[in-house]
Amino acid sequence: MPLQRVVKPKNQRVKRALEKREPKVVENPRMCLCIRGNKTNEVISELLRDMHAIKKPNSMLLSRRHEFRPFENISPVEAICKKYDSSLCAFISNSKKRPDNLVLMRMFNHELLDMFELGVTNFDSIRALKGMQSMSGAKPCLAFAGEFEQKTEYQRLKSLFMDFFHNDRPVKIRLSGIEHVISFTLSGDVITIRTYRILLKKSGSRTPRIELTELGPNMDLKIRRSRLASDELMRQALRQPKVIKPKKVKNVDVTGLGTMTGRIHMQKQDLQTLQLRKSKALKRRATSGDDEEEQSSPAKKKRSD
Repeated sequence: MPLQRVVKPKNQRVKRALEKREPKVVENPRMCLCIRGNKTNEVISELLRDMHAIKKPNSMLLSRRHEFRPFENISPVEAICKKYDSSLCAFISNSKKRPDNLVLMRMFNHELLDMFELGVTNFDSIRALKGMQSMSGAKPCLAFAGEFEQKTEYQRLKSLFMDFFHNDRPVKIRLSGIEHVISFTLSGDVITIRTYRILLKKSGSRTPRIELTELGPNMDLKIRRSRLASDELMRQALRQPKVIKPKKVKNVDVTGLGTMTGRIHMQKQDLQTLQLRKSKALKRRATSGDDEEEQSSPAKKKRSD
């Protein structure tokens, strides 16, 4: 493996650009590079424009065509992704052997991590469905249905979809702010993608009534070829620095919904000496003999009087 040349900044602008590309504890939003192949058609080109619109402002659409063949030679793709500091790449092409072809790639340390070649069918664009024309900075809600966890290939594809369509992670979620949902459904070997806009209507109660309208893009995908990362490389990509890992607090657990539970250890108490609240219900009940004496005692008092 050749040694990487150390680039020394010549001015402050170059220095700031190099510092921006340095590894960080908290990563920047993932940039997506949208590239057109040498031969495309109107359908697959419209799909690339819609993906660019969903990913804005963390996306860049190149106007120039590139004659790339990622599964044969990935080096040119890695070089152009490194040039634009992009960790995601979408490449489209069209041929007689592989019509309406979409290749999704993910990089780690400017090298290929995994790659999927997908065939696109039943495509409906945002313009055809008259959906929202401006979705810049949208944070869609991703919903997955189907057996994505059964095979490693579909697990990696699900992770790739989450990286592609996921923007900045919000700190807090507001109900009225959830207005865009993307649904991924795996049925057999076909992945159905549907995009909806969420409308909150009045329902006469505190909980609003939800309506879904098709937004686009909608499509059906089928895996043609794939190249997955090794388990060792995947562990390196998923490794987190110790600085951002939450410190373990003894006897404190947090559930999946964020509820914090704690365990307290105390010495054994002597319940015999425990001071309780005095109540009539806790007094010892009188026997039958005592009841007769209590009943006769008022009569004696009257006689004495």
